[in-house]
Amino acid sequence: MAKTKQQKSLDRWSKQNWTTPSGKKSSKTGEVYAPKKTIDKLKSTKKGKAKLAAATRNKRAATKKGKQYSSHGLHKGKKR
Repeated sequence: MAKTKQQKSLDRWSKQNWTTPSGKKSSKTGEVYAPKKTIDKLKSTKKGKAKLAAATRNKRAATKKGKQYSSHGLHKGKKR
């Protein structure tokens, strides 16, 4: 039986190396959690660094309000 679209997406997602910009635990730093490729790409430009900083601010603010998720805008195609 062939895998569904959702199963394929989960396979791709689980093969990615997810981390924070500092490499430390998100629960300790409050930083966004994203694929390492995405973080490395953003860290390479001034505009990307600003985007990471803004995403981290949004995440910390949401965490402070007791929310589990934040709409920080780093993940393509997601409107959370």
